[in-house]
Amino acid sequence: MPTLPVDQQITFLYTRDLAQTARFYEEVLGLPLAVDQGDCRIYRVSRDGYLGFCQRAAAPDRPQGVTVTLVTDEVDAWYDHLSRRGVAFEKPPTYNPTYRIYHCFLRDPNGYLLEIQRFE
Repeated sequence: MPTLPVDQQITFLYTRDLAQTARFYEEVLGLPLAVDQGDCRIYRVSRDGYLGFCQRAAAPDRPQGVTVTLVTDEVDAWYDHLSRRGVAFEKPPTYNPTYRIYHCFLRDPNGYLLEIQRFE
């Protein structure tokens, strides 16, 4: 059976505070807002990849088992940029020989784990 095309991808996550989430993703990370649906906001992460947040009372306090990975050659530049903006990192940029990646970790205001990664 032939593979059917997928043109774009969106991952939706829940938040209890959409305004705080919007400030972080728009002002701190600088992601462009692609669509504002009122209680959901969708951000362009790459040419065809998106990340959406929806205001929901059932959003977890500290989400587990979810990692949003942003892939870039500029891991150190992102680390420096976000550190200057007051972002606390859980792990500074390091090389992971098991997966042959260079990466760092931080959390967004919702507690979602964000990884900034480069494939080596």
